[in-house]
Amino acid sequence: MNDTIWSYRDAEWSEDRDLVGYEVEADGGTIGKVDAASTDASAQWLVVDTGFWIFGKKRVIPAGVVVGMDHEAKRIVVSMSKDQVKAAPDYDESDWADEDTRTRQRERHGDYYTPYTRG
Repeated sequence: MNDTIWSYRDAEWSEDRDLVGYEVEADGGTIGKVDAASTDASAQWLVVDTGFWIFGKKRVIPAGVVVGMDHEAKRIVVSMSKDQVKAAPDYDESDWADEDTRTRQRERHGDYYTPYTRG
């Protein structure tokens, strides 16, 4: 598994920051707002509430897919299109709560998102 997908390109993006509430932008527009964020080393991701456009589903967005962050505007930019985010695996909080299932989910999500990492 590609561990760099689970780390921000710029470590300062998440240092001492609460990213909850930031808008997340993909190619094609806003995909939602950050509902939760992990800042653990090599295990950084955003949980994005996509709202109505994919029926209230949430998506885990690995930090390695993030290509920009504007703290003043509370905006995060990812290297994906809205359709690519829509096609991503669903986020189920219970699957991420247990260490064993979280490891499987990280592998599953990592396999999906790896082609969208840059750098």
